Parts: sequence; structure tokens; C-alpha cells
Amino acid sequence: MDPSFQDWMSALPEELWDIPLTQLAIPGSHDAMSYCLDITSPLVRSESDSFRLLDRLFYCFTRPFIFKWATTQDKTIEEQLSMGIRYFDLRIAHKPQDSSSDLYFTHVIYTHLTVLETLRSVASWLKLHPKEVVILACSHFEGIDDQFHESFIVCLKRLFGSKLCPRKEPHLSLRSLWKSGYQVILSYESQLVDRHPELWPAIPYWWANRDTAQGVISYMEWHKDLGRPDGFFVTGLNLTAARSYITKNLKESLRTLTYRNWDCERKWVQEQAPGSGSTCLNIIAGDFVGPLPLCSLVIELNHKLLRKISSKTKTQN
Repeated sequence: MDPSFQDWMSALPEELWDIPLTQLAIPGSHDAMSYCLDITSPLVRSESDSFRLLDRLFYCFTRPFIFKWATTQDKTIEEQLSMGIRYFDLRIAHKPQDSSSDLYFTHVIYTHLTVLETLRSVASWLKLHPKEVVILACSHFEGIDDQFHESFIVCLKRLFGSKLCPRKEPHLSLRSLWKSGYQVILSYESQLVDRHPELWPAIPYWWANRDTAQGVISYMEWHKDLGRPDGFFVTGLNLTAARSYITKNLKESLRTLTYRNWDCERKWVQEQAPGSGSTCLNIIAGDFVGPLPLCSLVIELNHKLLRKISSKTKTQN
């Protein structure tokens, strides 16, 4: 862990403090909480009946495979924050037949840690790093009705309080956020967003659904040709293996697949640039952001933006 990335936003050159966050390069974590999956938990509600039956009949065989293909991260939320991650993909659900109001994170199965205890850790970390801004993308929400949503949103407002940046904030730059004390952009994938000015709508996530780096890159280049969204958006470097692939490659795991393709993805990331241009990128998210140097690569891209600003200034003078 490089301590210089704990406060990388406040360490950016002053020339970048007035650039909108939607134009900066921001490192992100795909399925950020999968490091604490509970191998004994039920399957999530969205899994097919045939897969549920297979899991019941061959539990001892299926669970190790589920665990090694559903685990996308191996560092805690605090470690990811300290490594420089500022966008978190958080998939939230209520367990079936659970009489409590506890919510958990999911990726095929549920996590050990609850949502609120995890977000309390985030709030505590932010107090120690008052100039860092995080984007929390809450989505999926399986097993959660409107009443449950409203209760959860109240908890989120109490937890982050004045740190929540309203979605109509006119100046979404680091300097303006620091001045207002805002540190949390809370994206919430639900129609209830309209009722709560503290919540932001779902952030577009470019997901290639490919099992090779070449497939992912080809998909991203196609998306870039269509032009970038106006606001925040995520370029997902995460690879996806279909069950047919998994059954043919029993000795593999998502980790080995990710590592094997990393060099190709790394070279592609180094060629990218942030900014307002149609082919510029914003948030770049991936798997295993601890052992792989995604954070340093993405943060470094902001110096391209700095050089562009410096060159423009010299031309004007």
C-alpha cells in the first residue's frame, strides 16, 4: 500500500481543483465488498431455479466454485480507500427469510458484513481524510420494498449527514466540494431518488461481459466511439466468465483469469485520458484492486489533463 494515495485528491496540483469530478480520472472497485462473502449463505434471489437445485444437490462441490468466481476483491473497504479507490460498486440486498432489518452486500451469495457497519467504517475513514471524496454506487436491492428503502435512506442521511453532496450541486469540483464540506456522492439505483435531493441517480457502468482483455477493450472502444455521457460514468475492466467457461476451466478462478489478462488491460489504461472530450474516460473500475496497481495507473492519468491545461495556458499567453 502506497501511503501517498490515501489523500491523492487533496495532493492533486491546484490547476485540477476546479475541474469537475466527472472529468477527472477516478479509480473504482467492482463488487467492492466481495472480499467478505459468506460461503455458507443462501444464493441471492435472482439465481435461477436450476442453479439452486444444483447447489442443493452438490453443495460441497458448487460452493468452492461459487466462492472463487464470485470473489472480486481481497482488501477491506478501509484498505481500498487508503489505496486510492474513490468509487465503490455496492450491491445491496435483504436475505430471504431474515426477520431482522439487516442489509448485506451480494455477489451470487451474501457477505458476512452488514451494509451499515461497513458504511460506518467509510464515514470514520472520511473524518480522518477531510479532503477526499467518495462515490458510493448502491444498486440491485434484492428483497427490498419501498418502505424498506425509505428506512434505509433515513439511516444513510443520519450516517453521512452534511457530507452528502446534493445531486443539484452546481460546481462539482474539488475546490467547491471542500468549501461546502461535501465528501460523499451517493448514487442510488431506485425510482425513489426523485424524493431525496441528497441521492444521485444510477451511474452508467460500461460492462463488457467478456472473458478476455481483448474482448473488454474492443467493447470499451466501441462505447468510446459513441461518445461519453454528460455526468459520471464507469469503465468496467472486470472480466466475466460464463458458467460454460467455468465448467471447462475447473482449475481456474476469477483471480487467475484477471491476472492473466492484466498486462493487456494495463497497457490500454495507460493510453487513456480524462477530460471533457468525447473519448475521455472518468471512473475506471476493476477487480483485485489491491494486488493490481489500478489505482496508481488511473490517478496518474490526471497528469495528462494537467499537461493539457498547461499547454492551453501557454498558447493563450
